[in-house]
Amino acid sequence: MIASLARIKGVGPNDASVLVREAFWRKFNNRRELAAWSGLAPMPWASGTVSRDQGIAKTGPAIFRSHMLQIAWRWLHHQPQSRLSQWFNERTNGAAGRVRRVMIVALARKLLVALWRYATAGLVPTGAIVA
Repeated sequence: MIASLARIKGVGPNDASVLVREAFWRKFNNRRELAAWSGLAPMPWASGTVSRDQGIAKTGPAIFRSHMLQIAWRWLHHQPQSRLSQWFNERTNGAAGRVRRVMIVALARKLLVALWRYATAGLVPTGAIVA
Protein backbone atom coordinates (compact mmCIF):
# COMPACT_ATOMS: atom_id res chain seq x y z
CA MET A 1 0.00 0.00 0.00
CA ILE A 2 2.85 2.39 0.85
CA ALA A 3 4.64 1.65 -2.42
CA SER A 4 1.52 2.23 -4.51
CA LEU A 5 0.76 5.55 -2.77
CA ALA A 6 4.35 6.71 -3.19
CA ARG A 7 3.96 6.30 -6.98
CA ILE A 8 1.58 9.27 -7.09
CA LYS A 9 3.40 12.47 -7.99
CA GLY A 10 3.51 14.77 -4.96
CA VAL A 11 3.04 11.96 -2.42
CA GLY A 12 6.43 10.76 -1.25
CA PRO A 13 7.37 7.64 0.71
CA ASN A 14 7.16 9.52 4.02
CA ASP A 15 3.67 10.81 3.22
CA ALA A 16 2.56 7.36 2.10
CA SER A 17 3.86 5.69 5.27
CA VAL A 18 2.12 8.28 7.48
CA LEU A 19 -1.16 7.75 5.62
CA VAL A 20 -0.99 3.97 5.82
CA ARG A 21 0.33 3.67 9.37
CA GLU A 22 -1.97 6.28 10.85
CA ALA A 23 -5.21 5.86 8.90
CA PHE A 24 -5.43 3.33 6.10
CA TRP A 25 -4.73 0.25 8.23
CA ARG A 26 -8.06 0.90 9.97
CA LYS A 27 -11.33 -0.34 8.50
CA PHE A 28 -13.58 2.48 7.36
CA ASN A 29 -16.94 1.61 5.83
CA ASN A 30 -17.25 4.87 3.90
CA ARG A 31 -15.71 8.28 3.27
CA ARG A 32 -17.70 9.92 6.05
CA GLU A 33 -16.21 7.61 8.67
CA LEU A 34 -12.72 8.37 7.37
CA ALA A 35 -13.29 12.13 7.42
CA ALA A 36 -14.85 12.00 10.88
CA TRP A 37 -11.94 9.96 12.26
CA SER A 38 -9.38 12.38 10.82
CA GLY A 39 -11.12 15.40 12.32
CA LEU A 40 -11.41 17.08 8.93
CA ALA A 41 -15.20 16.73 8.76
CA PRO A 42 -17.43 19.75 9.38
CA MET A 43 -19.14 19.96 12.75
CA PRO A 44 -22.84 20.83 12.47
CA TRP A 45 -24.57 23.21 14.86
CA ALA A 46 -28.31 23.78 15.12
CA SER A 47 -30.40 25.94 17.39
CA GLY A 48 -34.04 26.47 16.61
CA THR A 49 -34.34 27.37 12.93
CA VAL A 50 -30.62 28.17 12.57
CA SER A 51 -28.47 25.38 11.15
CA ARG A 52 -24.84 25.81 10.10
CA ASP A 53 -21.35 24.33 10.34
CA GLN A 54 -18.93 25.44 13.06
CA GLY A 55 -15.76 24.40 11.25
CA ILE A 56 -13.87 21.13 11.44
CA ALA A 57 -14.40 18.72 14.32
CA LYS A 58 -10.70 18.34 15.28
CA THR A 59 -11.45 14.95 16.85
CA GLY A 60 -8.65 12.94 15.27
CA PRO A 61 -4.90 13.12 15.74
CA ALA A 62 -3.71 16.70 15.31
CA ILE A 63 -0.38 15.65 13.79
CA PHE A 64 -2.23 13.69 11.11
CA ARG A 65 -4.42 16.69 10.27
CA SER A 66 -1.40 18.95 9.93
CA HIS A 67 0.33 16.38 7.73
CA MET A 68 -2.75 16.19 5.51
CA LEU A 69 -2.71 19.98 5.12
CA GLN A 70 0.93 19.82 4.02
CA ILE A 71 0.09 17.07 1.52
CA ALA A 72 -2.80 19.19 0.19
CA TRP A 73 -0.57 22.24 -0.40
CA ARG A 74 1.99 20.04 -2.18
CA TRP A 75 -0.81 18.46 -4.22
CA LEU A 76 -1.67 21.86 -5.66
CA HIS A 77 1.96 22.33 -6.71
CA HIS A 78 2.64 18.83 -8.13
CA GLN A 79 -0.79 17.96 -9.53
CA PRO A 80 -2.15 21.20 -11.08
CA GLN A 81 -4.11 19.32 -13.76
CA SER A 82 -5.96 17.03 -11.36
CA ARG A 83 -9.66 17.54 -10.77
CA LEU A 84 -9.06 18.26 -7.08
CA SER A 85 -6.62 21.07 -7.90
CA GLN A 86 -9.00 22.51 -10.47
CA TRP A 87 -11.83 22.40 -7.91
CA PHE A 88 -9.69 24.29 -5.39
CA ASN A 89 -8.65 26.90 -7.97
CA GLU A 90 -12.26 27.43 -9.10
CA ARG A 91 -13.43 27.93 -5.52
CA THR A 92 -10.58 30.28 -4.56
CA ASN A 93 -10.29 32.19 -7.82
CA GLY A 94 -8.91 35.61 -6.90
CA ALA A 95 -9.19 34.96 -3.17
CA ALA A 96 -6.36 35.24 -0.70
CA GLY A 97 -5.65 34.73 2.97
CA ARG A 98 -8.41 33.24 5.08
CA VAL A 99 -10.49 31.90 2.19
CA ARG A 100 -7.57 29.85 0.86
CA ARG A 101 -6.79 28.52 4.36
CA VAL A 102 -10.38 27.43 4.86
CA MET A 103 -10.56 25.83 1.42
CA ILE A 104 -7.27 23.94 1.87
CA VAL A 105 -8.92 22.04 4.73
CA ALA A 106 -11.75 21.04 2.38
CA LEU A 107 -9.17 19.99 -0.22
CA ALA A 108 -7.30 17.97 2.42
CA ARG A 109 -10.52 16.12 3.28
CA LYS A 110 -11.28 15.40 -0.39
CA LEU A 111 -7.67 14.36 -1.01
CA LEU A 112 -7.68 12.03 2.00
CA VAL A 113 -10.76 10.28 0.65
CA ALA A 114 -9.29 10.10 -2.87
CA LEU A 115 -6.01 8.63 -1.61
CA TRP A 116 -7.92 6.15 0.59
CA ARG A 117 -9.90 5.01 -2.44
CA TYR A 118 -6.67 4.64 -4.41
CA ALA A 119 -4.94 2.68 -1.64
CA THR A 120 -7.85 0.34 -0.95
CA ALA A 121 -9.64 -0.02 -4.30
CA GLY A 122 -7.07 1.16 -6.85
CA LEU A 123 -9.17 4.12 -8.06
CA VAL A 124 -6.75 6.78 -9.29
CA PRO A 125 -7.84 10.36 -8.44
CA THR A 126 -9.20 12.02 -11.58
CA GLY A 127 -6.42 13.69 -13.54
CA ALA A 128 -3.64 12.64 -11.14
CA ILE A 129 -0.21 11.71 -12.46
CA VAL A 130 0.95 8.26 -11.35
CA ALA A 131 4.50 7.16 -12.15
